[in-house]
Amino acid sequence: MISGFFYGLLAVILVSLVSLVGLFTFSIRRESLNKFIFVVVAFAAGSLLATAFFDLIPEGFGSTGSYSFVVFGILFFYLIESLIHWHHGHEKVCEDCIAPVAYLNLLGDGLHNFLDGVVIIAAFLSDFSSGIVVTISVILHEIPQEIGDFGVLLHSGLSRRKALFFNFLSSLSAIVGGIVAFIFYSSFERIIPYVLLIAAGGFIYIATADLFPELHKERSKKKILMQGIGVILGILLIALVLKAA
Repeated sequence: MISGFFYGLLAVILVSLVSLVGLFTFSIRRESLNKFIFVVVAFAAGSLLATAFFDLIPEGFGSTGSYSFVVFGILFFYLIESLIHWHHGHEKVCEDCIAPVAYLNLLGDGLHNFLDGVVIIAAFLSDFSSGIVVTISVILHEIPQEIGDFGVLLHSGLSRRKALFFNFLSSLSAIVGGIVAFIFYSSFERIIPYVLLIAAGGFIYIATADLFPELHKERSKKKILMQGIGVILGILLIALVLKAA
């Protein structure tokens, strides 16, 4: 059991490092990055919806038989964003303020990463080969999502360094999830489906309430077409990765 946890923890750390995918943007000038960041945001919206509907909801519903916690997740993230807006409304207006969607995205991604850590450790505790398969599946799934998450943070007003740092910080919740799974596995296993559904509700809220409205601000026909392609690519890539896994 200890050896399974050790290998599982190494796998979780490897998965967390995927969040550093944003490093490739450091070789791109900010002006050039701004020209295609809207496509990354569109890709993020598509990947969030695909993750929610093709991955999290089926897994959670299969165990609970209810979608009610998806609704709870949507309401929970709505209330969180409302509190952030209220807090910002009581501060001095500034040009460098970070959009609330950045905090929501970090929260939703943190929950998702936490569960990834739980699933990976659980798989390694069950069987080494199962742990390897699950780890590969999670990495393939995380790459497109982390690209989208990084794009959302940049679009929300964070610098590249801060976006990379906070995205990596959020990914470390996978390690926390792995440790929790090891210590409380027998009792924690029962609540995983509900947390999956709440995370799914959060992803749906972020995509529809925050990212899509941002995309609708664009008036250029060419950019609108590129946004549509970005959303579709985000959906297709997640769907293909899940099917391959």
